[in-house]
Amino acid sequence: MKKLISLLLVLALALSVCGAALADYDDAAAYERLDELGVYDGDPIVLNVYSQLANYSGLQGHWSADLLLDKYNVRINIIPDSDGTYATRMQSGNLGDIVVWGADGDQYEAAVNQGLLLDWEEDDLAQEYAPYIWANYQRALESNRAKNADGKIHGFGHNVALQEGSHENFFYTWDVRWDLYKQLGYPEVKDLDGLYELFVKMKEICPKDDNGNDTYAVSLWPDWDGNMVMYVKSLATAYYGWDEFALGLISTETGEFQGCLQEDGMYIEMLRFFNKLYRAGLLDPNSASQTFSAMSEKVKAGGTFWSIFNFGGSSIFNTTENMAAGRYMGTLVPDEGTPIAYGVSVFGGNRIWSIGADAEYPEVCLALIDWLATPEGSMTMWYGPKGVTWDYNEQGGAYFTEVGKKTSQDSTFDMSGVTVVGPRTGKEYPQSGTYNDGALQINNTTLTASQRNPDAGVDETLDKEGWVSVVNGSITPIQQDWCDWANALTFSEYLENHGYKVMLPRGNYKESTRDPELEKKWGQVTTAVKTYSWRAIYAKNDGEFNFHLQQMLQAANSYGYDLCVAWCEEEAARCWAEQLAAAGK
Repeated sequence: MKKLISLLLVLALALSVCGAALADYDDAAAYERLDELGVYDGDPIVLNVYSQLANYSGLQGHWSADLLLDKYNVRINIIPDSDGTYATRMQSGNLGDIVVWGADGDQYEAAVNQGLLLDWEEDDLAQEYAPYIWANYQRALESNRAKNADGKIHGFGHNVALQEGSHENFFYTWDVRWDLYKQLGYPEVKDLDGLYELFVKMKEICPKDDNGNDTYAVSLWPDWDGNMVMYVKSLATAYYGWDEFALGLISTETGEFQGCLQEDGMYIEMLRFFNKLYRAGLLDPNSASQTFSAMSEKVKAGGTFWSIFNFGGSSIFNTTENMAAGRYMGTLVPDEGTPIAYGVSVFGGNRIWSIGADAEYPEVCLALIDWLATPEGSMTMWYGPKGVTWDYNEQGGAYFTEVGKKTSQDSTFDMSGVTVVGPRTGKEYPQSGTYNDGALQINNTTLTASQRNPDAGVDETLDKEGWVSVVNGSITPIQQDWCDWANALTFSEYLENHGYKVMLPRGNYKESTRDPELEKKWGQVTTAVKTYSWRAIYAKNDGEFNFHLQQMLQAANSYGYDLCVAWCEEEAARCWAEQLAAAGK
């Protein structure tokens, strides 16, 4: 049955992904071009990478640093976007060598207008030093040009699809502690109320984690809060299938906009749900102050029962040791839930890869990004160095090595004793530290993982969940139990069968610039929304919750919430029009 399902998945993939042949990547030619510039003659070149998505500061270390040193004779110094960083670097007129944007909004637009970003077509730089991107990313490059007032190409957005397909991988996977769910007899979970009742029962049978600390249904973190509290708006997205948009949510089906403070709207509903969890002792009380890393340690120790995100649940908890011990997080969506999936986009997303106009070595920057934009470069960012953690078998299918099986399930795996061989020089680089210590900390993607891997000799995705070796691999009894219940081999297959909504790619949509007066109001409103949302989550009773809710509404309205919503509605209409145009509708 597993082989039959695998064959059907491969056939579906082959039928859904088609298009013109892709150009290949030539490592030797890339090294030769850089060698002609004298890149390998002297000491390593230090490239400053200003990344608005990074959570790390300083020189990149360990295995990815060794690869980049060997391939390009570079070391990268990562500069995250802490308070005041953007303003300071803009004022200096030098953003960095490589510049990664969290969005293609006002800040990116200002950098373009002030001439602080490299024109990739100047002196045919991209054609010469980023030939893979130039040959295979043309629609993403032209999409970037369309967003720029100067009509030039300054980079491309994240999650590019090389060829058109259906949708990206699910990451709203609704992971629950399956071993506990099994112990409770697989109770029906119809809606959020049913989910709450499930958590109450799980707490009763599992009150402590591996370290003797209290368990909770979920542990949140504030690091990623933007215009709203991230986890609150994300639960609305995961449950109703409406995507985050500015200061609210946008329908995947009609483009309708709903402000986050709409009475009885989705955001307020999810705010009430998290408060319900808190009052029942089911929400980690440190949620408002801890980091993502701190949350992850709690998940790994069995301190939580649930995550709407795979990266906050199963990807952390499902280690070899946990699964061998019969402990597992599996996907379970409430019957009435319709999680979102994002349509793949040949235009790329809004997190831009760019290069500073004053970069001393733009050729090296382009060459480095060019490799990251290849299937091998992307898989290296996701899974580690080829030949060490993963490789291709005789049939051309990707597989994990013994080391890779461990690193793919546990990012804290100790790499001591592992050796990385330099792809250009053949030099050996002994490793130390954890796998995650060596993971590239720029924290942006190039390709979307859900598409077919053009480098593979078999029809499979770049993402490990679509590898033939993984689909046909052995599974533990607790995994098999989930498969039998779900009548599916993978989380993705279950979600495909459950019912979900697809958000169309946003095409050439670019957020309009808010005027200074509105921008000031926007900052005040969003601060009020986040501040009072957290206070409402921690309310001890209905009266206190309603008080904080009213305080939030009063403060936001006094700052100009209605003007912000009017702007959002106009933007949502523009965005929806671009989405329909990109989809040919």
